[in-house]
Amino acid sequence: MRFLRQSLMGLVLAALSLGLLAYAAQIVGGAVQDRMSREQTAPVARERVFAVGVVRAVPGTETPVLESFGEVRSRRTLELRAAASGRVIELSDVFEDGGAVQAGQVLLRIDPANAEADRARAEADLLDAEAEVRDAERGLTLARDEERAAQDQADLRERAFARQRDLAARGVGTAAAVEDAELAAASARQSVLSRRLAVAQAEARVDQAQTQLVRSQIALNDMQRMLEDTTVTAPFDGTLSATNVVQGRLISANEKLADLIDPGAREVSFRVSTAQYSRILSREGDLIDAPVTAILDVSGVDLSARGVISRASAGVGETQTGRLVFARLDAAPGFKPGDFVTVQVEEPPLEQVVRLPASAIDAQGTVLVLGAEDRLEAVEVQLMRRQGDDVLVRGADIVGRDVVEARSPLLGAGIRVRPLRPTDAAPAEPEMVELTEERRARLVAFVEANQRMPAEAKARVLARLSEARVPAGMVARLESRMGG
Repeated sequence: MRFLRQSLMGLVLAALSLGLLAYAAQIVGGAVQDRMSREQTAPVARERVFAVGVVRAVPGTETPVLESFGEVRSRRTLELRAAASGRVIELSDVFEDGGAVQAGQVLLRIDPANAEADRARAEADLLDAEAEVRDAERGLTLARDEERAAQDQADLRERAFARQRDLAARGVGTAAAVEDAELAAASARQSVLSRRLAVAQAEARVDQAQTQLVRSQIALNDMQRMLEDTTVTAPFDGTLSATNVVQGRLISANEKLADLIDPGAREVSFRVSTAQYSRILSREGDLIDAPVTAILDVSGVDLSARGVISRASAGVGETQTGRLVFARLDAAPGFKPGDFVTVQVEEPPLEQVVRLPASAIDAQGTVLVLGAEDRLEAVEVQLMRRQGDDVLVRGADIVGRDVVEARSPLLGAGIRVRPLRPTDAAPAEPEMVELTEERRARLVAFVEANQRMPAEAKARVLARLSEARVPAGMVARLESRMGG
């Protein structure tokens, strides 16, 4: 009985399972037929909208800045050379590389013994020449007196000859007496001619003596100048460089002693392309007095000096291109000849131009602006200048409209976008960092040991390093120079 009951239960369960499977197959078949019998409809396409940053195109007056690199130099550099030879017997304490001198300051003295002996001989020659002039003038006076005496005697002889002719005409005198009087008159005239010749010779002697006196004076002046040349003085205020003289050394004439550089007459030379050079020319083709700023990066502190363009090189230069331009610097503390600096030249202002990010314009000179329903439109503009990460463009079709800040391959004319406009947020302050005592000490030690940094700049850097929070940019520049 038990076996029969279990067998019947198994059959019942198997029948129920088969029935459920058949019902499930019917449901699945009906669902498949219903799905296949439905009409196929395409999904509705949705337009993709991109979010882009835009900037309002506001025209105005912009001053382009031309940037180049140049070298600081001195407009007045003098080679100090020895005008006389001899031994250096005196040397100034400031006669060293970097020594500051004043105009008229004695730099060194050369042994003047030979020059003094030459001057003494020239003075003796001058005394001889003066004595010769006096002697010649006395001789001329005597010669003129003798000429007058001879002339008086000749006059007497002439009167005696006339009297004898008168007596002979009246029959009182004789022919022999007339002849003797005539011979005496002729002899007196001959004596006058001799005296005149003596006067002429005396005058020539005076002229020669005066010429010799002038030569002696010139020789004395030369000797005096040679004696003065044994003392080398500074012709103007400046700084010495490349000194190579010590006390006791023998130097020769025209030997280079040092270079004298005027620190107040600095200029910067920089090279620009021909196109850039044309932008700083006037309509007449002359250089304009464009303002110039020279920037020197010294251990994390930027030293700057203002100036103005003064001239341009006459030639291009062998194996060179563009134009070499010179700018006169007004006040340049901390700058030294030979410094490599960044030069910024302010070009003439441009009217009615728009400043945009450089990424807003493509190679064809077009920008994307917002149109109706926030769809993009391609507008052609004229590129005027590139200014770092910005460009200056001019175009009437973009005035007052929103321009896409950055182009991308996904953006083009007709694309609908969602504009993101900049807010009027306050400018971000420079990033500040807090220094540990060890890090602060290392930075302070590096700045104090830096000999190239000017005293004023060093004081400013040390003052900033003493604060609780220090600009991160300054710290980064200092540590990059420390090798840390």
